[in-house]
Amino acid sequence: MPLFQLILLAVIQGITEFLPISSSGHLILLPQLTSMADQGQTIDVAVHVGTLGAVILYFWSDVKEALLGLPRLLRGKLDTPGARLAFLLIVATIPAILVGLVLKVTGLADMMRSALVIGVTMLVFGVVLWWADQKFPDTREAREWTLREAWILGLWQAVALIPGTSRSGITITGARFMGYARADAAKISMLMSVPVIIASGVLLGLDIATSDDAVVVKDAAIAAGFAFVSALLALVLMMRLLRTVSFTPYVIYRVVLGAGLILWSLS
Repeated sequence: MPLFQLILLAVIQGITEFLPISSSGHLILLPQLTSMADQGQTIDVAVHVGTLGAVILYFWSDVKEALLGLPRLLRGKLDTPGARLAFLLIVATIPAILVGLVLKVTGLADMMRSALVIGVTMLVFGVVLWWADQKFPDTREAREWTLREAWILGLWQAVALIPGTSRSGITITGARFMGYARADAAKISMLMSVPVIIASGVLLGLDIATSDDAVVVKDAAIAAGFAFVSALLALVLMMRLLRTVSFTPYVIYRVVLGAGLILWSLS
C-alpha cells in the first residue's frame, strides 16, 4: 500500500477515534469516495491499535490502577479501586466481544461497510448524542461508575460495531444519559476502549501470525505508529475543549455528513 495512503489512514483514525464522529466510518468512506483501494480490516485494526497507545499514555494513572488491581480481581476480591475498575472494564467489554465474533463469523461485518449504512448511523446517532448532551444533567463523576452501568454501556458499545455509529460517540451518549459530566463521560468511554482494542489487536496478531506477507506486517506497523501520534494530539485537544465546549459541533458535522451520504447513496 502506498505510504501516503497509510499515513492518511493513520491520521484520519487518530483524529476521529476519540471524537464522536466514527473513526471506522471514515476509514471505510475513504476508498469509497476516492480512487484509493480499500485498505481492508487488517489496516483498520492496526490503526486502532495505534490509538490504544495514546489512550494508555494519556490515562496512564487509571490504566496503571486497573492493572495493579488485576491480581486481586483474579483472587475474587473487589476491595480496591483498581480491582473494581478492572472488573467494570471487563464487564463493559463482554457485549462487544460477543457481538463482534458473531459479525465476523457470519460475514455481516463486511456487508455493513457501505456509505448508506454509515450515513444513516451518522445521522441517527448524531441526533441521539445531541439529545443526551442537551437534555440530561452533567453532575456525576467517572469514579461513581457502577456495575449495572458498565454492563449497559457495554451494550451501547456493541452497537458501535455498526459502521458510522462511533464507539466513543455511542458510549459518551450512554454516559451522558446517565448524568455524567462531559469530560467524565469521555474518560469512561476512552477507558472502555482499552480492552476492546486489545481484543481486536489479539485477533489481528493471530491473522498476521498466520500470514507470510511481510508487506502487510510492515504496512500495519507504519499505520499503527502514525495513528499513535495523531491520536495523542487529538485526545489532548478534545479533553481540553470539553471543559468549555458541548458536543453540538460534532453533532452538526455528523448530521451534515450523514445526510450527504444518504443522498449520495440513493442518487
